[in-house]
Amino acid sequence: MTATLPTAQPVRRRWAALGVLVGAVLLLAVDGTVLYLAVPSLTRELAPTATEVLWIGDVYSLALAGLLVTAGNLADRFGRKKVLLIGTAAFGLASALAAFSPTAGVLIIARLLLGVAGATIMPSTLSLIRTLFTDPRERTRAIAIWSAGSGGGIALGPLVGGALLEHYWWGSVFLINVPIVVVFLIAGAFLLPESRDPAPGRFDLLSAGLSMAAIVPLVYAVKHAVEAGIDTPVVVAALVGVVSGAVFVRRQRRVADPLIDVTLFRNGAFSGAVLASFVAVFALMGLLFFFSQYLQLVRGFSPLRAGLAEMPATLASIVVVAAVGVVVGRLGRGRAVAAALAVAAVGLALVAVAERAPQYWWLGLTLVPVGLGVGLALTLTVDSVLSAVPRDKAGSASAISETAYELGAALGIAILGSVVTLVYRAFLPASAPAGAHDSLAGALAVLDPASDAATAAREAFTGAMQVTSLAAAAVTAVAALIAWRTIPSGKD
Repeated sequence: MTATLPTAQPVRRRWAALGVLVGAVLLLAVDGTVLYLAVPSLTRELAPTATEVLWIGDVYSLALAGLLVTAGNLADRFGRKKVLLIGTAAFGLASALAAFSPTAGVLIIARLLLGVAGATIMPSTLSLIRTLFTDPRERTRAIAIWSAGSGGGIALGPLVGGALLEHYWWGSVFLINVPIVVVFLIAGAFLLPESRDPAPGRFDLLSAGLSMAAIVPLVYAVKHAVEAGIDTPVVVAALVGVVSGAVFVRRQRRVADPLIDVTLFRNGAFSGAVLASFVAVFALMGLLFFFSQYLQLVRGFSPLRAGLAEMPATLASIVVVAAVGVVVGRLGRGRAVAAALAVAAVGLALVAVAERAPQYWWLGLTLVPVGLGVGLALTLTVDSVLSAVPRDKAGSASAISETAYELGAALGIAILGSVVTLVYRAFLPASAPAGAHDSLAGALAVLDPASDAATAAREAFTGAMQVTSLAAAAVTAVAALIAWRTIPSGKD
Protein backbone atom coordinates (compact mmCIF):
# COMPACT_ATOMS: atom_id res chain seq x y z
CA MET A 1 0.00 0.00 0.00
CA THR A 2 1.38 3.39 -0.93
CA ALA A 3 0.35 6.37 1.12
CA THR A 4 -0.29 9.83 -0.21
CA LEU A 5 2.39 11.86 1.53
CA PRO A 6 1.77 15.34 2.92
CA THR A 7 4.46 17.97 2.75
CA ALA A 8 7.52 17.16 4.86
CA GLN A 9 6.98 17.99 8.52
CA PRO A 10 9.47 20.14 10.48
CA VAL A 11 11.77 18.16 12.75
CA ARG A 12 10.20 19.26 16.04
CA ARG A 13 6.70 18.80 14.72
CA ARG A 14 7.24 15.24 13.53
CA TRP A 15 8.90 14.16 16.77
CA ALA A 16 6.03 15.76 18.68
CA ALA A 17 3.62 13.86 16.40
CA LEU A 18 5.54 10.67 17.21
CA GLY A 19 4.90 11.41 20.87
CA VAL A 20 1.15 11.37 20.16
CA LEU A 21 1.41 8.07 18.26
CA VAL A 22 3.52 6.45 20.96
CA GLY A 23 1.10 7.75 23.56
CA ALA A 24 -1.79 6.11 21.73
CA VAL A 25 0.03 2.77 21.56
CA LEU A 26 1.09 3.10 25.20
CA LEU A 27 -2.54 3.66 26.18
CA LEU A 28 -3.63 0.51 24.32
CA ALA A 29 -0.81 -1.57 25.81
CA VAL A 30 -1.44 -0.32 29.34
CA ASP A 31 -5.14 -1.05 28.96
CA GLY A 32 -4.27 -4.60 27.96
CA THR A 33 -2.59 -5.27 31.31
CA VAL A 34 -3.91 -2.63 33.74
CA LEU A 35 -6.87 -4.88 34.49
CA TYR A 36 -4.74 -7.73 35.83
CA LEU A 37 -4.28 -6.33 39.33
CA ALA A 38 -7.99 -5.48 39.48
CA VAL A 39 -9.09 -9.10 38.99
CA PRO A 40 -9.21 -9.96 42.72
CA SER A 41 -11.25 -6.85 43.62
CA LEU A 42 -13.65 -7.06 40.68
CA THR A 43 -14.06 -10.78 41.44
CA ARG A 44 -15.31 -9.82 44.90
CA GLU A 45 -17.65 -7.17 43.45
CA LEU A 46 -18.98 -8.88 40.29
CA ALA A 47 -18.49 -12.59 41.18
CA PRO A 48 -17.47 -13.74 37.67
CA THR A 49 -16.85 -17.41 36.89
CA ALA A 50 -13.36 -18.63 35.93
CA THR A 51 -14.39 -18.54 32.26
CA GLU A 52 -15.75 -14.99 32.61
CA VAL A 53 -12.46 -13.91 34.21
CA LEU A 54 -10.59 -15.25 31.17
CA TRP A 55 -12.98 -13.50 28.79
CA ILE A 56 -12.67 -10.21 30.69
CA GLY A 57 -8.92 -10.39 30.24
CA ASP A 58 -8.91 -11.84 26.73
CA VAL A 59 -11.76 -10.32 24.74
CA TYR A 60 -9.93 -6.97 24.46
CA SER A 61 -6.90 -8.41 22.67
CA LEU A 62 -9.11 -10.86 20.79
CA ALA A 63 -11.18 -8.06 19.27
CA LEU A 64 -8.01 -6.15 18.44
CA ALA A 65 -6.47 -9.16 16.70
CA GLY A 66 -9.62 -10.02 14.78
CA LEU A 67 -10.30 -6.50 13.52
CA LEU A 68 -6.82 -5.04 12.96
CA VAL A 69 -6.60 -6.04 9.32
CA THR A 70 -10.10 -4.78 8.54
CA ALA A 71 -9.56 -1.54 10.49
CA GLY A 72 -6.21 -1.01 8.78
CA ASN A 73 -7.88 -1.37 5.40
CA LEU A 74 -10.53 1.18 6.38
CA ALA A 75 -7.84 3.60 7.60
CA ASP A 76 -5.99 3.29 4.29
CA ARG A 77 -9.25 4.03 2.51
CA PHE A 78 -10.73 6.89 4.57
CA GLY A 79 -7.62 8.46 6.09
CA ARG A 80 -5.39 7.21 8.88
CA LYS A 81 -5.57 10.36 11.00
CA LYS A 82 -9.36 10.50 10.74
CA VAL A 83 -9.84 6.84 11.69
CA LEU A 84 -7.31 7.11 14.52
CA LEU A 85 -9.07 10.12 16.07
CA ILE A 86 -12.53 8.53 15.73
CA GLY A 87 -11.21 5.34 17.31
CA THR A 88 -9.60 7.29 20.15
CA ALA A 89 -12.89 9.02 20.96
CA ALA A 90 -14.72 5.66 20.91
CA PHE A 91 -12.03 4.24 23.20
CA GLY A 92 -12.78 6.91 25.77
CA LEU A 93 -16.52 6.19 25.69
CA ALA A 94 -15.96 2.42 26.02
CA SER A 95 -13.62 3.06 28.96
CA ALA A 96 -16.37 4.92 30.79
CA LEU A 97 -18.77 2.01 30.19
CA ALA A 98 -16.21 -0.47 31.52
CA ALA A 99 -15.58 1.62 34.64
CA PHE A 100 -19.22 1.52 35.70
CA SER A 101 -20.10 -2.03 34.59
CA PRO A 102 -22.65 -3.51 37.04
CA THR A 103 -22.07 -7.15 36.05
CA ALA A 104 -19.35 -9.35 34.61
CA GLY A 105 -21.33 -9.67 31.37
CA VAL A 106 -21.47 -5.90 30.89
CA LEU A 107 -17.74 -5.66 31.61
CA ILE A 108 -17.02 -8.27 28.94
CA ILE A 109 -19.08 -6.26 26.44
CA ALA A 110 -17.27 -3.06 27.43
CA ARG A 111 -13.90 -4.76 27.00
CA LEU A 112 -15.04 -5.99 23.60
CA LEU A 113 -15.92 -2.42 22.58
CA LEU A 114 -12.53 -1.25 23.86
CA GLY A 115 -10.90 -3.81 21.58
CA VAL A 116 -12.99 -2.70 18.60
CA ALA A 117 -12.04 0.93 19.22
CA GLY A 118 -8.42 -0.03 19.76
CA ALA A 119 -8.37 -1.86 16.45
CA THR A 120 -9.06 1.44 14.67
CA ILE A 121 -6.14 3.11 16.47
CA MET A 122 -3.34 0.56 16.19
CA PRO A 123 -2.94 0.14 12.40
CA SER A 124 -2.69 3.88 11.75
CA THR A 125 0.27 4.44 14.06
CA LEU A 126 2.95 2.59 12.08
CA SER A 127 1.63 3.87 8.76
CA LEU A 128 1.75 7.45 10.02
CA ILE A 129 5.30 6.87 11.31
CA ARG A 130 6.30 5.87 7.77
CA THR A 131 4.64 9.05 6.52
CA LEU A 132 6.35 11.28 9.08
CA PHE A 133 9.84 9.76 8.86
CA THR A 134 11.10 9.25 5.33
CA ASP A 135 14.77 8.96 6.36
CA PRO A 136 15.55 5.26 7.11
CA ARG A 137 17.72 6.01 10.14
CA GLU A 138 15.14 8.35 11.65
CA ARG A 139 12.40 5.83 10.93
CA THR A 140 14.28 2.99 12.62
CA ARG A 141 14.78 5.15 15.71
CA ALA A 142 11.11 6.16 15.64
CA ILE A 143 10.00 2.51 15.35
CA ALA A 144 12.28 1.60 18.26
CA ILE A 145 10.58 4.28 20.39
CA TRP A 146 7.15 3.09 19.19
CA SER A 147 8.03 -0.51 20.12
CA ALA A 148 9.34 0.57 23.51
CA GLY A 149 6.05 2.35 24.15
CA SER A 150 4.15 -0.80 23.27
CA GLY A 151 6.38 -3.18 25.23
CA GLY A 152 6.78 -0.79 28.14
CA GLY A 153 3.03 -0.30 28.31
CA ILE A 154 2.51 -4.02 28.81
CA ALA A 155 4.70 -3.92 31.89
CA LEU A 156 3.57 -0.47 33.05
CA GLY A 157 -0.10 -1.49 33.24
CA PRO A 158 0.19 -3.34 36.57
CA LEU A 159 1.98 -0.38 38.17
CA VAL A 160 -0.71 2.07 37.04
CA GLY A 161 -3.40 -0.36 38.16
CA GLY A 162 -1.75 -0.90 41.52
CA ALA A 163 -1.47 2.83 42.21
CA LEU A 164 -5.14 3.39 41.35
CA LEU A 165 -6.45 0.35 43.22
CA GLU A 166 -4.62 1.42 46.35
CA HIS A 167 -7.00 4.37 46.65
CA TYR A 168 -9.99 3.77 44.37
CA TRP A 169 -12.41 1.06 43.22
CA TRP A 170 -11.57 -1.35 40.39
CA GLY A 171 -13.36 0.77 37.75
CA SER A 172 -10.75 3.50 38.17
CA VAL A 173 -8.32 1.51 36.00
CA PHE A 174 -10.66 2.23 33.07
CA LEU A 175 -11.92 5.70 34.03
CA ILE A 176 -8.36 7.07 33.98
CA ASN A 177 -8.41 6.60 30.19
CA VAL A 178 -11.02 9.34 29.64
CA PRO A 179 -8.91 12.47 30.41
CA ILE A 180 -5.92 10.93 28.60
CA VAL A 181 -8.07 10.36 25.51
CA VAL A 182 -9.16 14.02 25.55
CA VAL A 183 -5.51 15.16 25.55
CA PHE A 184 -4.66 12.81 22.67
CA LEU A 185 -7.62 14.02 20.62
CA ILE A 186 -6.57 17.66 20.94
CA ALA A 187 -2.86 16.98 20.30
CA GLY A 188 -3.53 14.57 17.44
CA ALA A 189 -5.86 16.99 15.67
CA PHE A 190 -3.08 19.60 15.53
CA LEU A 191 0.07 17.51 15.11
CA LEU A 192 -0.76 14.47 12.97
CA PRO A 193 -0.71 14.63 9.16
CA GLU A 194 -3.43 12.97 7.11
CA SER A 195 -2.52 10.18 4.71
CA ARG A 196 -4.36 7.48 2.79
CA ASP A 197 -3.87 4.94 0.06
CA PRO A 198 -4.66 6.71 -3.25
CA ALA A 199 -5.79 3.43 -4.87
CA PRO A 200 -7.17 1.22 -2.09
CA GLY A 201 -9.15 -1.07 -4.38
CA ARG A 202 -12.45 -2.75 -3.49
CA PHE A 203 -13.21 -3.42 0.17
CA ASP A 204 -13.71 -7.17 0.65
CA LEU A 205 -16.42 -7.56 3.29
CA LEU A 206 -16.38 -11.37 3.00
CA SER A 207 -12.67 -11.52 3.80
CA ALA A 208 -13.21 -9.28 6.81
CA GLY A 209 -15.84 -11.67 8.11
CA LEU A 210 -13.67 -14.71 7.44
CA SER A 211 -10.75 -13.20 9.35
CA MET A 212 -12.92 -12.87 12.47
CA ALA A 213 -14.48 -16.31 11.92
CA ALA A 214 -11.00 -17.84 11.88
CA ILE A 215 -9.87 -16.35 15.20
CA VAL A 216 -12.85 -16.12 17.57
CA PRO A 217 -14.04 -19.76 17.37
CA LEU A 218 -10.54 -21.14 18.00
CA VAL A 219 -10.08 -19.07 21.16
CA TYR A 220 -13.59 -19.98 22.27
CA ALA A 221 -12.77 -23.67 21.77
CA VAL A 222 -9.74 -23.37 24.06
CA LYS A 223 -11.71 -21.59 26.78
CA HIS A 224 -14.72 -23.89 26.61
CA ALA A 225 -12.51 -26.99 26.69
CA VAL A 226 -11.04 -25.81 30.00
CA GLU A 227 -14.48 -25.21 31.49
CA ALA A 228 -16.39 -28.24 30.18
CA GLY A 229 -13.85 -30.57 28.56
CA ILE A 230 -13.75 -31.70 24.94
CA ASP A 231 -17.38 -31.72 23.85
CA THR A 232 -19.43 -31.02 20.73
CA PRO A 233 -19.24 -27.19 20.98
CA VAL A 234 -15.45 -27.38 21.28
CA VAL A 235 -15.11 -29.59 18.21
CA VAL A 236 -17.56 -27.51 16.17
CA ALA A 237 -15.89 -24.21 17.13
CA ALA A 238 -12.43 -25.56 16.32
CA LEU A 239 -13.60 -26.84 12.93
CA VAL A 240 -15.29 -23.52 12.11
CA GLY A 241 -12.08 -21.66 12.97
CA VAL A 242 -9.81 -23.94 10.95
CA VAL A 243 -12.10 -24.04 7.91
CA SER A 244 -12.65 -20.27 8.00
CA GLY A 245 -8.90 -19.72 8.22
CA ALA A 246 -8.25 -21.99 5.25
CA VAL A 247 -10.95 -20.27 3.17
CA PHE A 248 -9.60 -16.85 4.19
CA VAL A 249 -6.06 -17.70 3.07
CA ARG A 250 -7.34 -19.17 -0.20
CA ARG A 251 -9.42 -16.08 -0.90
CA GLN A 252 -6.51 -13.74 -0.17
CA ARG A 253 -4.50 -15.54 -2.85
CA ARG A 254 -7.22 -15.09 -5.46
CA VAL A 255 -8.84 -11.69 -4.98
CA ALA A 256 -7.41 -8.62 -6.69
CA ASP A 257 -7.37 -6.52 -3.51
CA PRO A 258 -6.65 -8.84 -0.53
CA LEU A 259 -6.92 -7.67 3.07
CA ILE A 260 -3.62 -9.46 3.75
CA ASP A 261 -0.95 -10.19 1.17
CA VAL A 262 -0.32 -13.81 2.19
CA THR A 263 2.47 -14.13 -0.38
CA LEU A 264 4.64 -12.17 2.08
CA PHE A 265 4.92 -15.34 4.17
CA ARG A 266 7.00 -16.90 1.40
CA ASN A 267 9.77 -14.63 2.66
CA GLY A 268 11.47 -16.58 5.45
CA ALA A 269 12.82 -13.46 7.13
CA PHE A 270 9.34 -11.94 7.24
CA SER A 271 7.72 -15.12 8.59
CA GLY A 272 10.44 -15.54 11.22
CA ALA A 273 10.06 -11.96 12.44
CA VAL A 274 6.26 -12.26 12.66
CA LEU A 275 6.56 -15.54 14.58
CA ALA A 276 9.12 -14.05 16.97
CA SER A 277 6.84 -11.10 17.72
CA PHE A 278 3.87 -13.43 18.24
CA VAL A 279 5.70 -15.70 20.68
CA ALA A 280 7.27 -12.84 22.67
CA VAL A 281 3.85 -11.32 23.37
CA PHE A 282 2.25 -14.77 23.81
CA ALA A 283 4.67 -15.64 26.61
CA LEU A 284 4.65 -12.26 28.36
CA MET A 285 0.89 -11.64 28.35
CA GLY A 286 0.06 -15.21 29.30
CA LEU A 287 2.40 -14.94 32.28
CA LEU A 288 1.46 -11.42 33.42
CA PHE A 289 -2.29 -12.10 33.46
CA PHE A 290 -1.92 -14.58 36.31
CA PHE A 291 1.35 -13.29 37.77
CA SER A 292 -0.39 -10.23 39.21
CA GLN A 293 -2.95 -12.50 40.88
CA TYR A 294 -0.13 -14.68 42.21
CA LEU A 295 1.55 -11.68 43.85
CA GLN A 296 -1.65 -10.59 45.59
CA LEU A 297 -3.35 -13.87 46.40
CA VAL A 298 -0.32 -16.06 47.17
CA ARG A 299 2.27 -13.58 48.45
CA GLY A 300 -0.30 -11.26 49.98
CA PHE A 301 0.91 -8.07 48.27
CA SER A 302 -1.36 -5.04 48.04
CA PRO A 303 -2.25 -3.93 44.49
CA LEU A 304 0.29 -1.09 44.58
CA ARG A 305 3.03 -3.29 46.01
CA ALA A 306 2.27 -5.93 43.38
CA GLY A 307 2.57 -3.31 40.64
CA LEU A 308 5.91 -2.13 42.07
CA ALA A 309 7.03 -5.75 42.27
CA GLU A 310 6.69 -6.01 38.50
CA MET A 311 8.80 -2.88 37.91
CA PRO A 312 12.00 -4.82 37.09
CA ALA A 313 10.37 -6.01 33.87
CA THR A 314 9.22 -2.46 33.07
CA LEU A 315 12.62 -0.89 33.65
CA ALA A 316 14.38 -3.60 31.67
CA SER A 317 12.08 -3.08 28.68
CA ILE A 318 12.81 0.68 28.76
CA VAL A 319 16.57 0.10 28.79
CA VAL A 320 16.11 -1.63 25.42
CA VAL A 321 15.72 1.73 23.64
CA ALA A 322 19.28 2.67 24.58
CA ALA A 323 20.74 -0.79 24.00
CA VAL A 324 19.11 -1.79 20.71
CA GLY A 325 21.69 -0.04 18.49
CA VAL A 326 24.64 -1.63 20.30
CA VAL A 327 23.12 -5.12 20.25
CA VAL A 328 22.24 -5.00 16.56
CA GLY A 329 25.65 -3.53 15.72
CA ARG A 330 27.42 -6.42 17.43
CA LEU A 331 25.16 -9.34 16.51
CA GLY A 332 23.13 -8.29 13.49
CA ARG A 333 19.34 -8.20 13.45
CA GLY A 334 18.58 -11.96 13.23
CA ARG A 335 21.03 -13.03 15.91
CA ALA A 336 19.89 -10.14 18.12
CA VAL A 337 16.24 -11.27 17.92
CA ALA A 338 17.27 -14.86 18.65
CA ALA A 339 19.43 -13.78 21.58
CA ALA A 340 16.60 -11.63 22.97
CA LEU A 341 14.15 -14.53 22.87
CA ALA A 342 16.72 -16.85 24.42
CA VAL A 343 17.26 -14.39 27.28
CA ALA A 344 13.47 -14.16 27.78
CA ALA A 345 13.24 -17.98 27.82
CA VAL A 346 15.92 -18.22 30.50
CA GLY A 347 14.12 -15.54 32.51
CA LEU A 348 10.80 -17.40 32.30
CA ALA A 349 12.46 -20.61 33.48
CA LEU A 350 14.05 -18.75 36.40
CA VAL A 351 10.64 -17.27 37.29
CA ALA A 352 9.34 -20.83 37.73
CA VAL A 353 12.17 -21.58 40.16
CA ALA A 354 11.88 -18.32 42.09
CA GLU A 355 8.11 -18.45 42.62
CA ARG A 356 8.65 -20.65 45.68
CA ALA A 357 11.51 -18.53 47.02
CA PRO A 358 10.64 -17.04 50.43
CA GLN A 359 12.15 -13.63 49.59
CA TYR A 360 10.66 -11.54 46.76
CA TRP A 361 13.95 -10.13 45.52
CA TRP A 362 14.89 -13.48 43.92
CA LEU A 363 11.68 -13.30 41.92
CA GLY A 364 12.29 -9.63 41.08
CA LEU A 365 15.70 -10.46 39.64
CA THR A 366 14.21 -13.09 37.32
CA LEU A 367 11.88 -10.48 35.82
CA VAL A 368 14.84 -8.50 34.48
CA PRO A 369 15.81 -10.96 31.72
CA VAL A 370 12.12 -11.46 30.87
CA GLY A 371 11.53 -7.72 30.37
CA LEU A 372 14.86 -7.20 28.62
CA GLY A 373 14.41 -10.13 26.24
CA VAL A 374 10.78 -9.48 25.34
CA GLY A 375 11.33 -5.71 24.97
CA LEU A 376 14.32 -6.20 22.69
CA ALA A 377 12.55 -8.86 20.62
CA LEU A 378 9.48 -6.68 20.09
CA THR A 379 11.58 -3.67 19.12
CA LEU A 380 13.62 -5.59 16.57
CA THR A 381 10.86 -7.71 15.05
CA VAL A 382 8.78 -4.69 14.00
CA ASP A 383 11.78 -3.23 12.19
CA SER A 384 12.63 -6.68 10.79
CA VAL A 385 9.11 -7.12 9.38
CA LEU A 386 9.24 -3.78 7.57
CA SER A 387 12.83 -4.36 6.37
CA ALA A 388 11.99 -7.79 4.94
CA VAL A 389 9.47 -6.50 2.37
CA PRO A 390 9.47 -3.92 -0.45
CA ARG A 391 8.32 -0.40 0.43
CA ASP A 392 5.01 -0.81 -1.43
CA LYS A 393 4.18 -3.82 0.78
CA ALA A 394 4.80 -1.96 4.03
CA GLY A 395 1.09 -1.44 4.74
CA SER A 396 0.30 -5.15 4.47
CA ALA A 397 3.40 -6.01 6.47
CA SER A 398 2.41 -3.61 9.27
CA ALA A 399 -1.10 -5.06 9.43
CA ILE A 400 0.25 -8.60 9.70
CA SER A 401 2.80 -7.60 12.35
CA GLU A 402 0.21 -5.84 14.49
CA THR A 403 -2.27 -8.70 14.10
CA ALA A 404 0.40 -11.18 15.23
CA TYR A 405 1.08 -8.96 18.26
CA GLU A 406 -2.56 -8.81 19.37
CA LEU A 407 -3.29 -12.43 18.48
CA GLY A 408 -0.27 -13.42 20.56
CA ALA A 409 -1.72 -11.47 23.49
CA ALA A 410 -5.15 -13.06 23.08
CA LEU A 411 -3.89 -16.61 22.69
CA GLY A 412 -1.30 -16.14 25.44
CA ILE A 413 -4.06 -15.39 27.94
CA ALA A 414 -6.38 -18.04 26.50
CA ILE A 415 -3.88 -20.91 26.24
CA LEU A 416 -1.43 -20.22 29.07
CA GLY A 417 -4.32 -19.01 31.23
CA SER A 418 -6.10 -22.28 30.55
CA VAL A 419 -2.95 -24.20 31.48
CA VAL A 420 -2.86 -22.36 34.82
CA THR A 421 -6.50 -23.24 35.47
CA LEU A 422 -6.13 -26.90 34.51
CA VAL A 423 -2.94 -27.47 36.52
CA TYR A 424 -4.36 -25.58 39.50
CA ARG A 425 -7.36 -27.89 39.54
CA ALA A 426 -5.15 -30.95 39.13
CA PHE A 427 -2.92 -29.91 42.07
CA LEU A 428 -5.84 -28.94 44.32
CA PRO A 429 -6.77 -31.61 46.90
CA ALA A 430 -9.97 -33.48 46.04
CA SER A 431 -11.33 -32.59 49.48
CA ALA A 432 -11.35 -28.88 48.67
CA PRO A 433 -14.81 -27.19 48.59
CA ALA A 434 -16.57 -26.92 45.23
CA GLY A 435 -16.04 -23.16 44.99
CA ALA A 436 -12.29 -23.59 45.41
CA HIS A 437 -11.98 -25.51 42.14
CA ASP A 438 -13.12 -22.58 40.02
CA SER A 439 -10.16 -20.26 40.71
CA LEU A 440 -7.83 -19.22 43.52
CA ALA A 441 -9.74 -15.98 43.98
CA GLY A 442 -12.93 -18.04 44.31
CA ALA A 443 -11.23 -20.38 46.77
CA LEU A 444 -10.09 -17.57 49.05
CA ALA A 445 -13.59 -16.09 48.93
CA VAL A 446 -15.11 -19.24 50.51
CA LEU A 447 -12.19 -20.42 52.69
CA ASP A 448 -10.66 -19.07 55.86
CA PRO A 449 -7.40 -17.46 54.60
CA ALA A 450 -5.50 -19.02 57.53
CA SER A 451 -6.91 -22.53 57.02
CA ASP A 452 -5.00 -25.53 55.71
CA ALA A 453 -7.38 -25.68 52.74
CA ALA A 454 -6.51 -22.08 51.75
CA THR A 455 -2.80 -22.88 52.07
CA ALA A 456 -3.28 -25.92 49.85
CA ALA A 457 -5.08 -23.74 47.26
CA ARG A 458 -2.20 -21.25 47.25
CA GLU A 459 0.29 -24.10 46.86
CA ALA A 460 -1.73 -25.49 43.95
CA PHE A 461 -1.80 -22.09 42.23
CA THR A 462 1.95 -21.62 42.74
CA GLY A 463 2.59 -25.03 41.19
CA ALA A 464 0.33 -24.12 38.27
CA MET A 465 2.26 -20.87 37.74
CA GLN A 466 5.55 -22.79 37.73
CA VAL A 467 4.33 -25.26 35.11
CA THR A 468 2.99 -22.42 32.96
CA SER A 469 6.21 -20.41 33.23
CA LEU A 470 8.21 -23.44 32.08
CA ALA A 471 5.80 -24.01 29.19
CA ALA A 472 6.19 -20.37 28.13
CA ALA A 473 9.98 -20.71 28.40
CA ALA A 474 9.97 -23.77 26.13
CA VAL A 475 7.86 -22.05 23.47
CA THR A 476 10.07 -18.95 23.59
CA ALA A 477 13.23 -21.04 23.24
CA VAL A 478 11.85 -22.72 20.10
CA ALA A 479 11.01 -19.27 18.68
CA ALA A 480 14.59 -18.15 19.38
CA LEU A 481 15.89 -21.04 17.29
CA ILE A 482 13.50 -20.23 14.43
CA ALA A 483 14.48 -16.54 14.51
CA TRP A 484 18.17 -17.46 14.40
CA ARG A 485 17.60 -19.65 11.34
CA THR A 486 15.24 -17.38 9.39
CA ILE A 487 15.97 -13.68 10.09
CA PRO A 488 19.10 -12.40 8.31
CA SER A 489 21.74 -10.86 10.52
CA GLY A 490 23.69 -9.02 7.86
CA LYS A 491 26.96 -10.21 9.42
CA ASP A 492 29.36 -13.00 8.62
